[in-house]
Amino acid sequence: MRIGIDGSNISSGGGVTHLCEILNAVDLSAFGIKEIEVWSIKETLSKIRKKDGITLRSDPAFESNLFNRFYWQQKTLSDIAKKRYDILYVPGGSYLGSFHPFVTMNRNLQPFDDETRRRYNFSVQKFRLALLEKVQAKTYRNAAGVIFLSGEAKVMTTKKIGNRIDNTKIIPHGIANKFFKIPQKMKANDSYSFDNPFEFLYASRINVYKHQWNVIEAINMLRKEGYPIVLNLVGNIENKQSEDLLFEARKKFDPENKFVRHYGRSTQDELLEFYHSADSFVFASSCETFGQVLLEAMASGLPIACADRSAMPEILKNNGLYFNPEDPISIAASLRKLMDSKELREELSISAHKEARTYSWKRCAEHTFGFIEQIYHSNIKQ
Repeated sequence: MRIGIDGSNISSGGGVTHLCEILNAVDLSAFGIKEIEVWSIKETLSKIRKKDGITLRSDPAFESNLFNRFYWQQKTLSDIAKKRYDILYVPGGSYLGSFHPFVTMNRNLQPFDDETRRRYNFSVQKFRLALLEKVQAKTYRNAAGVIFLSGEAKVMTTKKIGNRIDNTKIIPHGIANKFFKIPQKMKANDSYSFDNPFEFLYASRINVYKHQWNVIEAINMLRKEGYPIVLNLVGNIENKQSEDLLFEARKKFDPENKFVRHYGRSTQDELLEFYHSADSFVFASSCETFGQVLLEAMASGLPIACADRSAMPEILKNNGLYFNPEDPISIAASLRKLMDSKELREELSISAHKEARTYSWKRCAEHTFGFIEQIYHSNIKQ
């Protein structure tokens, strides 16, 4: 079996991590794979370990404009695939080319979540999501197989496009060993002060469905009650609307910059430092296919307060506290409960860390290429 992988639109974040990790972990001989040929930008390819049987290729179109990248994927890649591959894997989720069979992945839930799309003002992003819905819905219908990262993502997506997807499999992401930290004994509440505050970490992009402004308001409520806490926001601002919402929240609730610290984009090693130095983790997103940062916080042994939406309860299970991400009072109630009980924080950090141990990139790679192999053989028989 010869596999082509289209990573032409994978250039940052979780997409790069996923592609690199499954290729680094896969045992080609276990699935009868003769060769895997990977197409992506040079920066992404540089992060994949060299391995016999895996060929890394790039194309000038990847560094060009959207039209050239689209043409390459639909025409050039399709022609290459017909000559060289038995099956194509498209983890980016969009492929309208003529080659079959191909397997794709649902990486972005926003195009299929009407509530999230309504949050955006009239903008390029709103138009982009509407276009993505059309392109990815057609991709999923044409695909020989579709991988979902969570059961909730599968339910929402298939419902939106009318349940017209034939072969699907739920394959969660894994977690790198470096994120794991043995849960520490929690400090007593009286060991914190406004000079030595309790640090909540929220590591995620700043976007309209992430609700960082509601978390800021909740933290402000608790500080007024006397809780010595601060909020570390780690993540780049995605758009002007989100920038305005964040600015207004900071201006209203923290005009003197006493408790909100925004660090912007960080490297994975820098992010690791934030995880391993925080006292607790808060995650207020209302739309996630999976929630990789949530899993990273679990592995880091942090007690977690989390939104009760989307895929989060499926990942965190009973190992954290939940809140309504659109209600600062609900958020404050969960954070207050964590602050009030050192024993609860210890219990949740231990159980969340244990749950994170059930995820691995090796298992993700085995299930991914096992599914691709299954789809390949089923298409041979047809």
